[in-house]
Amino acid sequence: MTINQTMNEKELTVALAGRLDTSTAPQLEQELKASLTNVEALVMDFAALEYISSAGLRVLLSAQKIMNKQGKMVIRNANETIMEVFEVTGFSDILTIE
Repeated sequence: MTINQTMNEKELTVALAGRLDTSTAPQLEQELKASLTNVEALVMDFAALEYISSAGLRVLLSAQKIMNKQGKMVIRNANETIMEVFEVTGFSDILTIE
């Protein structure tokens, strides 16, 4: 998985490509923890994300909890497969998905 971060004032866009699973979730978690200081808006761009596992969902939930305290988090460009995971797990009710 590749992670590309773009900071625009207080908005951080994190674009993911590949698979967010047990082997890549710790990397994303570390990068988010290091990057979220002073961020008011977190945009997760999933245009190139192919797959997400429960480990990836856990990282998203953790990021959502942080962003609830300091701003907002939005998920954009999720494909049908990832949207299905969000719906089956109930994450579509927890996360802001555009």
